[in-house]
Amino acid sequence: MRIENLRTEKNGNLAKVAATVVWEDCDRGEQEIYFATTQDFAEDLSCNPHAFLVACIMPAMHYGEQRVALDAEICPELRDGLNTAMNLISHWYEKKDNIVQIESKTRANFPVASNPKRAGFFFSGGIDSLAELRANRLDFSLEHPRSFQDGLLILGLNFYQDENPQKQLEGIQVKSLTKIAEDARINFIPIYTNILKLENDIKFWGFEFQAAALASVAHSFSQRLSEVTIASSKELFHLEPYGSHPLLDPNYSSSELRIRHGNILLSRLAKTKLVAGWDVALENLKVCTRNTYDKLNCGRCEKCLRTMTALLALGVLDKTRIFPQTDVSEELLLQGAYIPDAYNYQILADILEKKGRHDLVRGINRIINRYHERDLKGIFKRVDRLLFKGNLFGLYKNRKV
Repeated sequence: MRIENLRTEKNGNLAKVAATVVWEDCDRGEQEIYFATTQDFAEDLSCNPHAFLVACIMPAMHYGEQRVALDAEICPELRDGLNTAMNLISHWYEKKDNIVQIESKTRANFPVASNPKRAGFFFSGGIDSLAELRANRLDFSLEHPRSFQDGLLILGLNFYQDENPQKQLEGIQVKSLTKIAEDARINFIPIYTNILKLENDIKFWGFEFQAAALASVAHSFSQRLSEVTIASSKELFHLEPYGSHPLLDPNYSSSELRIRHGNILLSRLAKTKLVAGWDVALENLKVCTRNTYDKLNCGRCEKCLRTMTALLALGVLDKTRIFPQTDVSEELLLQGAYIPDAYNYQILADILEKKGRHDLVRGINRIINRYHERDLKGIFKRVDRLLFKGNLFGLYKNRKV
């Protein structure tokens, strides 16, 4: 892979930095990758080669590219971090991909920061993001260097919406996050990118690409920010290999920009409780990945149902109008919920049992059983592939026929 023609452009009312990506070892055409923002923050957006390198490194590894070549100077700390990140992903998932060689000049001089230290975070409006913001406001004074001053909303990373940046900037999500930003006294910075074009498989995003993609956006704002936090998605006691992880995320740092993994001591329920106690956040919470421009949450997908069930357990679901309904039925739960983390649902079941919601407890138990049945089947198939080259499962299927 080659990253070429780094450039700064203007696209309507958006400031834009872009690069051309040329694939060398797989049958993919040239791609233009870019980061863009509104004119309010145009001076903070930089055509930073780090942004494009971080965006491309995991997709290059995924597609078997032998190298990523970039005619620009790269911070040696970032180069070493990317090598560590690739080896970590390779180790976690027992991948046979070759580690991609980074071919670029190494920066010899340490850049002198012209601005004071400034902290930001990724501001999606979900439970993880808002809990990170709320905890930051409770833990640090506004004058503290770790106190968040900027919230970055990335548009273009939704797998279920079109890619019209102007339409997204005018949507309800931006309006809702603006209200939260005003209450929390942070600057709300919308950023649009098309880096999902490098690889838009949702499993690849979740397990390998997530933190790299987010960090690449942060590097495009390294003129403004010195530290950016990625909100944690797992708590300490349930950590597992994932595309955003406390061992992985800091490897996307350079000498001028630190990438932090957020608070890993809070459970999903504790985060939800933290957000539920903040009125403006509860009124503008956006957890749905299938939301539309005029509706924050669909109320039927797994993320919506998990959050609604948690808010119901906490006794506050009827205090917000961000979902189409103010209750959850067993039928609705069974239709839309699946188990990404069985322990989170089990905690909710224990609380709902005490509240007399035996219907939801029954539904949660059925979902957990369904999850374990699929998991056992997956283990059986993996052992069969390893020891019997898939023949045992084939015999079983033929016998059923």
